[in-house]
Amino acid sequence: MEYHEILKKMKSYYNPRNIAGMARFGINVKKAYGVPAPALRQMARAHRKNHALAERLWASGIHDAKGLAGLIDDPAQVTEEQMERWARDFDSWAVVDGTCNNLFRLTPFAHKKAVEWTRRDEEYVKRAGFVLMACLAVHHKAAPDSTFLRFLPLIKKGATDERNFVKKAVNWALRQIGKRNLKLREAAISTGKEIQKLDSRAARWIAADALRELTNGKTVAMIRTRTATRISQG
Repeated sequence: MEYHEILKKMKSYYNPRNIAGMARFGINVKKAYGVPAPALRQMARAHRKNHALAERLWASGIHDAKGLAGLIDDPAQVTEEQMERWARDFDSWAVVDGTCNNLFRLTPFAHKKAVEWTRRDEEYVKRAGFVLMACLAVHHKAAPDSTFLRFLPLIKKGATDERNFVKKAVNWALRQIGKRNLKLREAAISTGKEIQKLDSRAARWIAADALRELTNGKTVAMIRTRTATRISQG
């Protein structure tokens, strides 16, 4: 199943109710078929690491095709130029999150772009920077604490952005960094308390939500277990 067959298959899933549901969640549906996530993952299985097809799907501008592109592209072939080009096409939090989690976090440029994009003004590009931080905190198990300590000042700086899709990503990044281990939990809590003092509604919400989770008994127990496991594994 190649490009045209894939688009034909996607179109067969079109359902106005699905599209309306996506719109209610703040997803851009101007060019979307509403393909369910399990169906996209099923389609991706036959095209893993097909860089050329991924580029063509992304260029279509179709929401579902962009999602599939992030699932099938080969991280080893993704260039920094491609990341910037795709970032200019971000038009939905769902596209941002899927692309960052499924593809961009696996590239050699993930940490660099996480820093650079949080300094950008475009709403979805800025979100992508903080989403990358969250994804790296979850998945890059071997990364040193210093990597994530370097992210915290950027999180504090981004916490005053009142745009909904940015502030939620800032909150996500702070919480995920804090859940990596006990040392980073303390650092994240300290950053959260600093954010709490900022004169910004977004900052106060980010801090309150993150501190609530990072001080929750079950969360603390999970972090202690995770820290002990990593220490025992050397």
